[in-house]
Amino acid sequence: MLERGPCNLAAFQTGSYYGRPRIRNRPIYPHLPTDQKADRATVTDGGGTIGCSKYYQLYGRKGLTGGLMVAWCTHSCCIGFHCIPRGEGRNDVFSALFCYWERAPEFVIYDFSCALAAYCMLREAQFFRHTRFLIDIFHSKGHTRCSKACFLSAYRAYSARLQGLNSSAGESGNAGLLKIRKPLSYMSQRHAVIFSYVFLAIWNRQRRRKLLPKIA
Repeated sequence: MLERGPCNLAAFQTGSYYGRPRIRNRPIYPHLPTDQKADRATVTDGGGTIGCSKYYQLYGRKGLTGGLMVAWCTHSCCIGFHCIPRGEGRNDVFSALFCYWERAPEFVIYDFSCALAAYCMLREAQFFRHTRFLIDIFHSKGHTRCSKACFLSAYRAYSARLQGLNSSAGESGNAGLLKIRKPLSYMSQRHAVIFSYVFLAIWNRQRRRKLLPKIA
């Protein structure tokens, strides 16, 4: 949740806010030659490439620009965000989880968990040893080359916790961000960060107000 505190002032300068102080820094892995490079969005499986045709179609051909990388809970409330200069990649998700979470979450639901799982385990296997990386039901249809072991639908029949989980919560939140996409393009970096922070704080408050009657 986005709350008042000493961290939010730094967020206006760094463009990163996760409601808690940074626990650790993102290491550099000198034995991984491609660690400091952008993801290679190619379809082939060799040479350290991603090997996901859907990832290639979305990121490799469209040349997406930067914006916000937002972490959502299963109720579509924002947990935190950071600004990204280029199109979102696996390092953005990995760095957010490793730097701001004391312990890795049990489940990470992401559009491209097929590629994210290998990326995280190759770098910090001990930290992510109990984490399951899953693709939500909506996006799994386009992953024709990927193993069903990455699909949330493959686990729902055997897990009561996953049966009631809203796998589209992130998509609902990202759809809300479209409301501020155009205004942000006309702002300076500092104003864009402040505007995003305020928008997401209001978003969370509205989400909590809607959830209160259901809890009561």
